[in-house]
Amino acid sequence: MKKIILPLLVAGMCAAPSLTHAMSNPYVSLSGGIGLLNNSTVNGNDDAIEYDAGYLINGAVGLKGDSGRLEAEIGYHRNSVDSSDYYDPIGAHVSMWTFMANGYYDFELSNGDVSPYVMAGLGIADASISDGNWGPESSSTEFAWQLGAGVGIKTASNTTVDFGYRYLSPSDAEFDGGKVSLASSNFLVGIRYNF
Repeated sequence: MKKIILPLLVAGMCAAPSLTHAMSNPYVSLSGGIGLLNNSTVNGNDDAIEYDAGYLINGAVGLKGDSGRLEAEIGYHRNSVDSSDYYDPIGAHVSMWTFMANGYYDFELSNGDVSPYVMAGLGIADASISDGNWGPESSSTEFAWQLGAGVGIKTASNTTVDFGYRYLSPSDAEFDGGKVSLASSNFLVGIRYNF
């Protein structure tokens, strides 16, 4: 994994000055939606964990060019634990802060008001699992990546409503009981304001 990540980061750092020069229109965005954590097995005790549908909130600042965007994003995700083979899940939940650098490619259609897009992001995820009946809270900070697609609909000259899907995949979180996968499918609705 490190052999892949390092060249990507170096390439991104080299390209950043020219990209930011071309992208001179700043914006802010806020989005929220439903987060579906994949069911997982704890590597260590083979505990099978299932999660309820949860929620997430993202905020970002970025720069937009003719057909691309670069942004820095912070997000909060939370899902309750639905069932566990070994523990009583009552009161237990997983929460996660994400800090991501995202890139977008916008496909401008002829009318200019509707713009499908694809996106990718790299960053870190700071996850924790609550005590509930599982014992003390445990936390883990890991590398994370995400891929997504969606559509932006311009509702005013400087305002866009965004409908999107993202697959978020942190590296396995190392909690006290073992390693747990926290990959998720996320469905988002947001608003973007261009200055």
